[in-house]
Amino acid sequence: MIKEAMLYEKLNNNAVRCGLCAHRCAISDSKFGFCGVRQNKGGVLYTHTYSEIIAYHVDPIEKKPFYHFLPGSGSFSVAAPGCNFRCIFCQNWQISQITMEDGLDHGSCRFSPEETVKEAKRSGCKSIAYTYTEPTIFFEYAYDTAKLAKKEGLYNVFVTNGYMTEEALKTIHPFLDACNVDLKFFSDESYKKICRGALSPVLNSIRLMKKLNMWVEVTTLIVPGLNDSEDEIKNIADFIAGVDVNIPWHISRFHPDYQYADCAPTSLEVIKKAYDIGKLAGLRYVYIGNVDNMGNDTVCYSCGRKLIKRRLYFIQENSVTDGKCLKCNSKIDGVWN
Repeated sequence: MIKEAMLYEKLNNNAVRCGLCAHRCAISDSKFGFCGVRQNKGGVLYTHTYSEIIAYHVDPIEKKPFYHFLPGSGSFSVAAPGCNFRCIFCQNWQISQITMEDGLDHGSCRFSPEETVKEAKRSGCKSIAYTYTEPTIFFEYAYDTAKLAKKEGLYNVFVTNGYMTEEALKTIHPFLDACNVDLKFFSDESYKKICRGALSPVLNSIRLMKKLNMWVEVTTLIVPGLNDSEDEIKNIADFIAGVDVNIPWHISRFHPDYQYADCAPTSLEVIKKAYDIGKLAGLRYVYIGNVDNMGNDTVCYSCGRKLIKRRLYFIQENSVTDGKCLKCNSKIDGVWN
């Protein structure tokens, strides 16, 4: 469904400038932006993906991953086609790298904001997650859905690369409760070469999310040969700790995919080292992803008691009581049931 876009300005000669993501594309008449799903038609910017849902599913909130936000609850997860990055190791490339500009058949179904909220409630979910692809790119649908969801007592969460503008984040923040940001590198050169983006907008988004009192968790996919050096891992951990030591950091193991399919999976030695680096940086909550039964449990930073025991994405035991450690009464940061 085609709908006029939010957050753009008109330029001379029927051109427009999109203000949604940090690319801030200047788009000539009839052309598309970098994302391939937003098009200028006669000096008006349109999104081609409003209510065009390419994936939806009820997931455990832990799968997003959120470990300190309504743990054990279901999240109704939705995605529209497209992305503003071109990561060569993308794990969801089949749906994220679709563009309307190429005229590809994306196989989506029409799912209005009203239908999405209704289905989320029917499924017994406590939140709607805008995920799988990049939610910034289907901003108008996410915005309208999030507003309705709030009225119905549902939470809203973004799983995002963080490459949105300040105005986009401030526009949706009254309805957006939490974000998990994929901080891929701590190198502008790597962001430019591998994702065709930049580092600073992602860092700025994380800072702004915290300033706006959203719940924030960060994920880093450790990819062999790209971001697995000790220096880069340390820089990422130090940045997160500098924003807030209470931000949970998810260290995820890479599995070969897309244009990086010939690379071996990340070694467990590197994953364990990254975990240690995160703890040495002062981060209170560090987790390991994509590794069965390793580094998934929430432990009290004060007394060391195991508070939440997980197996894959499912909680086996949860003794966080009123947001505190049952043993020593220390505050365990997060949004709890």
